[in-house]
Amino acid sequence: MSWHPQYRSSKFRHVYGKAASKDKCYDCVPITHNVHDNHFCAVNPSFIAVVAECAGGGAFIVIPIKQTGKLDPHYPKVCGHKGNVLDIKWNPFNDFVIASCSEDATVKIWDIPNQLLKRNITTPKKELLGHARRVGLIEWHPTADNILFSSGYDYKIMIWNLSVMGTVLSKPVKILDVHKDVVLSMSFNTDGSLLATACRDRKIRVIDPRAGTVIQEGSYKSHRVNKVLFLGNMKMLFSTGTSRWNNRQIALWDQNNLSVPLLEEDLDGSSGLLFPIYDSDTCMLYVVGKGDGNIRYYEISPEKPYLNYLMEYRSHLPQKGIGMMPKRGLDVAACEIFRFYKLIPTKSLIEPISMIVPRRSESYQGDIYPLTAAAQPALTAEEWLTGINKGPLLVSLRPGSEAVKSLPQFLEPEPLMEATDLSQQQEAQGRMSLEDKQKPREIEPDRKRLKVKESLTEDEQMCFSNGFDIFECPPPKTENELLQMYYRQQEEIRRLRELVIQRDVQIKQLALELRNLCTDTGNY
Repeated sequence: MSWHPQYRSSKFRHVYGKAASKDKCYDCVPITHNVHDNHFCAVNPSFIAVVAECAGGGAFIVIPIKQTGKLDPHYPKVCGHKGNVLDIKWNPFNDFVIASCSEDATVKIWDIPNQLLKRNITTPKKELLGHARRVGLIEWHPTADNILFSSGYDYKIMIWNLSVMGTVLSKPVKILDVHKDVVLSMSFNTDGSLLATACRDRKIRVIDPRAGTVIQEGSYKSHRVNKVLFLGNMKMLFSTGTSRWNNRQIALWDQNNLSVPLLEEDLDGSSGLLFPIYDSDTCMLYVVGKGDGNIRYYEISPEKPYLNYLMEYRSHLPQKGIGMMPKRGLDVAACEIFRFYKLIPTKSLIEPISMIVPRRSESYQGDIYPLTAAAQPALTAEEWLTGINKGPLLVSLRPGSEAVKSLPQFLEPEPLMEATDLSQQQEAQGRMSLEDKQKPREIEPDRKRLKVKESLTEDEQMCFSNGFDIFECPPPKTENELLQMYYRQQEEIRRLRELVIQRDVQIKQLALELRNLCTDTGNY
């Protein structure tokens, strides 16, 4: 029987990993020797934070992202914990605020100064006291401002509202007491309305965090789960763990049915943990092995076979932890679609690894950079706590972009937009573009364009929208489809303008040639 390989058409088929040169790495960094299963590293476009090895208490180091090379052995630390630091996470909406949790059963929020650190930071901005035992995990809410989740070895997950006044908070707004053992992993869906957890009792749970109820719960006898991850809006969960024969294993689940995995696959016989990392913009999934130097990456599709293996980045240097740069910090000129920061304790080194799509053109590649999450919250803490859900505000990564295309105002009155209820209309108004917030003077041209559109006849409005034939391209059904259509329309307008300019030049050239021809004929 012959074997026929299945070839797929994908713009990410040839993505490759490129390690940074030595001068772009961070050397002589005292990386922690703690054996806790966490990333130990947090990155944003301004700083890289790493849990450090120190005597007495716990500390982490915050290095400006551009300060590569050797680190001063006396470089200041953030050291206010009385026990080892177990997890650190940057605030997704403020590059100068970081949260840390520790074996001393506390969570602390720190303000990082804009300039270079000159002395140790020992006083936190806020201190959260609620857990009875050590705190192993923290997660910021993806769309609501000042909402932090913490999970401890007391089997509880606590929800904190950091907008409350006071430097010491002892009462969380909600306590999720639905686990019977230690929580190993937490992950939010896109709008933060659901929380997925992996527990040491081998069960995966999907929880409504505001109601405190378990929506789905499941386990599978041949899959001992360690980490779980929401796959964006795919309605699927991805988990890593071990099989009954202690092979490293990955599994894919339907979030509405956790009884049996959609897919289950053994990877290898190594003993290190697997960290799953999902990029919802490109639908790419990265699986990073702790204790080895490999990064496997896949492409996720909503239909079978769901998981499509692309490639594997290999290195002989084992990683203890990993950090991920947010999309807004990537180098789009080099077609970089993801960047890892690999912790190598054996060499006291942090090595950036760029995932690159090979392209010959030096221009901006819009097809590999869809709209991505912006650094501004879509909700306040109070709005989220009252039950409102909103997806993240979206931004274009195009250099010099006019700003973020969250939901353009002039698209709201279009006849194609059908708001089914008041809540959808409120949500559409709430997701204003950051451009409208940051540049109010630029709203006027949009309103003028709107008046011009309203002056069109009904037939013209039904047939065309910025050069797109509505019958060929059906109306968008979701807000995300609407945003994508708007972005395509802007590209089409820009292309047509360039075409009109070229035609004007050609007309002028032809007119000049015709005049010269007439002059020559008259002379003859």
